[in-house]
Amino acid sequence: MDWIMEPWPWYLAGAGIALVMLLLLLSGRTFGVSSNLRTFCTLCGADHQSEFFKFDWHRERWNLWVVVGTLLGGFLASHYLSNEEAVHINPNTAQELHKMGIESAGSAYLPNEFFTIEQLTNPKALALLIIGGFLVGFGARYAGGCTSGHAISGLSNLQWPSLIAVFGFFAGGLTMVYLIFPLIFPS
Repeated sequence: MDWIMEPWPWYLAGAGIALVMLLLLLSGRTFGVSSNLRTFCTLCGADHQSEFFKFDWHRERWNLWVVVGTLLGGFLASHYLSNEEAVHINPNTAQELHKMGIESAGSAYLPNEFFTIEQLTNPKALALLIIGGFLVGFGARYAGGCTSGHAISGLSNLQWPSLIAVFGFFAGGLTMVYLIFPLIFPS
């Protein structure tokens, strides 16, 4: 039973994603997580307030099960399928993070400096959450979808806008890691 606690090899996880994408492609559906917010808002009555939310949400309700499965899977994995070992990261990366004040890097599964409930009382952490959440939400809307929608579904359907969006996601990630992150957490 120890094999359940181990991460799946990339080739099994990749084959699973490919199978799901093939089934979605054959059924004429596309995958994405951020579009579920629109469906959920419409389900809650937002269509009475804005034209943006006026669409047939019944056609997209299957995708709400993706969110339910994501939440349930995350809960099950963290509570029952996690061995609580620290994530193995490069020692040089751990050393650089230690210089920035992230002491739990390399010794905890998730860095306590980011993922504890106490961080919600830290004004800097709270501001970063709010600003980051706004930027992710705005970016997903502006790009016409989130990273999962473009990188998995859009690329598997050979959509040119998704390729451009994925380049943008990577450029944004590199900009964050190499330019913005060091400003937020100086060494």
